Amino acid sequence: MAQRPPRRTTRKTLFGVAAFVALATLNAPAVAGFAQHAYHRWEVNQPEYKAKYGHWALADLPKKYQLNSIHAILLHTGKVLLIAGSGNSVKQFDGGVFRSTLWDPTADTFKKIDTPADLFCGGHAQLPDGNVLIAGGTARYEVLKGDVKRAGGAMLVKNEDPDRARTFPKGTVFRSPSGVEYRSRFAVRVPPAKKTPTGRGGNVKVTASEARVFVEAVDEGPLSITNTTEQYAIQGLKGTDADNLYGIANKLGLDKKDFQGIKDAYEFDPVTEKYTKVASMHEARWYPTLTTLSDGRVLAVSGLDDIGQVVPGKNELYDPQTKTWSPAPTRYFPTYPSLFLTGRQKVFYSGSNAGYGPADKGREPGLWDLGTNTFTPIGGLKDPDILETSSSVLLPPAQDKKVMVLGGGGVGESRAATSRTAIVDLDAERPAFTTGPHLPMNTRYLNSVILPDDTVFTTGGSSGYRGKGASDILKAQIYTPATNTFAPAAEPSVGRNYHTEALLLPDGRVAVFGSDPLFADRADSRPGRFEQRVEVFSPSYLHHGERPDLALGSRVEVEHGGQVVLRTTDPTGISRVRLIRPGSTTHVTDFDQRSVALDITRRADTELTVSVPDDASLVPPGWYMAVAVNAKGVPSPATWIHVFA
Repeated sequence: MAQRPPRRTTRKTLFGVAAFVALATLNAPAVAGFAQHAYHRWEVNQPEYKAKYGHWALADLPKKYQLNSIHAILLHTGKVLLIAGSGNSVKQFDGGVFRSTLWDPTADTFKKIDTPADLFCGGHAQLPDGNVLIAGGTARYEVLKGDVKRAGGAMLVKNEDPDRARTFPKGTVFRSPSGVEYRSRFAVRVPPAKKTPTGRGGNVKVTASEARVFVEAVDEGPLSITNTTEQYAIQGLKGTDADNLYGIANKLGLDKKDFQGIKDAYEFDPVTEKYTKVASMHEARWYPTLTTLSDGRVLAVSGLDDIGQVVPGKNELYDPQTKTWSPAPTRYFPTYPSLFLTGRQKVFYSGSNAGYGPADKGREPGLWDLGTNTFTPIGGLKDPDILETSSSVLLPPAQDKKVMVLGGGGVGESRAATSRTAIVDLDAERPAFTTGPHLPMNTRYLNSVILPDDTVFTTGGSSGYRGKGASDILKAQIYTPATNTFAPAAEPSVGRNYHTEALLLPDGRVAVFGSDPLFADRADSRPGRFEQRVEVFSPSYLHHGERPDLALGSRVEVEHGGQVVLRTTDPTGISRVRLIRPGSTTHVTDFDQRSVALDITRRADTELTVSVPDDASLVPPGWYMAVAVNAKGVPSPATWIHVFA
């Protein structure tokens, strides 16, 4: 179990501080507390402390660029794209205020980015050309039972015309036989009815097509509630159109309305620093996971749909060449499932997820073969019912094919939480989880970040749901896969729970963003406030002396199986080189991070040559940070390499 870092001091300093604290205690406990805090502030800034535990510092984020960071994505320019969208603010959503900020951590500069839609709680993934795909987001905020003023729900729009598709705009009115009217919240396209030959004299059977749309009553109040199946006329249609096109709904009520997703998808270009709209998904998604596959296509799964239900296993694939979507194998997952590419047609689901979905469906870890659409469950996990809001990470180096699950909570607002960690070796003949070392406390919302020295930095989280009861955990740890142990790291000063992200920066530091607590006090009597401060951790390796230098000695682009020449003033001092995929994270789920070991095949006076593995499932096409590490475990600043298929 990780322990709090001990505090070292000289005898003289300790005597002086102790005497001051004793005197202050006799006069005023508050003064004693201040003295202890001042001493700790002094201690954590000492070189010996930093060299053992690392160091935290707050980034200077100017007020006009501050935002509710929901998504953090490292770009191949070295900048970080922070996306808030509406930032979990109904006021911002209703006002159409959607925000993104671009942060350059090297120059410490900021830029506002025009944000075309509410990308709040969408999914994202790195594309082969360096663009970032962002898909899904928010069409409607959750409304709790008792606050719902207009009856509403799902309506099927039917089309019995086999010769013509029809599109109905947002706001289309549907009228029941008794005259109650409902208005559509979104536009809806209904394809032509299906013709099926009957084989009798050229006759055909016509089967009505249908499309679903969410509707709300025009008038407020309980008089618009219906619990029976009704057929609804579409306002403005006449003659045969009125006969062929109509709505069907089973229940339209004042029950709780969940968040609803959008179908929109965009690519963000790190060079032009702009969003560009691409083809929309077939399904609306809020809280989806996007995973880049070995051929560069992106798999999109799960999310809440356009009526607020978990997408029922209808997955899809994005092709960055055509910028279009196509159907993918069907499989149900709860929202934001943690998926890891482990083969050319294989994806591992760790069981970690961020919420929505029934407790007994889609939560079992396993290997998913996309080619055959078969799913092989993987057992051995302790507390398998406490995986929601857990963290999962592909341990470095990625060649080992080991995935670690850390912490987690019960489904929904459950008070259950765990300090359990577990590891599965996917290369084993019969993969199964084995229990790893425990975290210091039961922890939800833990962030886990792969470091260049083949360790994993973990930080933050809370023991309670969204930090309830002032349960944020001000601790950080370093996990070493080689020894299967945790070691304490310097403690952060900012609590982090729901809506938190952490990223490895090209200079070797880790930036931590966000946090969205429900309450601001232990008694849960005051509403919480979104945390907009950015805290940056400098690992201990940045305090171990001079860093190796690294630069490209050949072209920036390399094929799988190709070689790259790297220049350094001390090639013989380099013990390893890692290829690290830039992270893209939200809800403590990182869609991209992985660290790949490179073979060092040749050394010269000022050069070393490394080989990129010839396995696109190990190194998905895209941009990577190349980092050299010396014998002391000190990494170089990253240099960027583009790996293409």
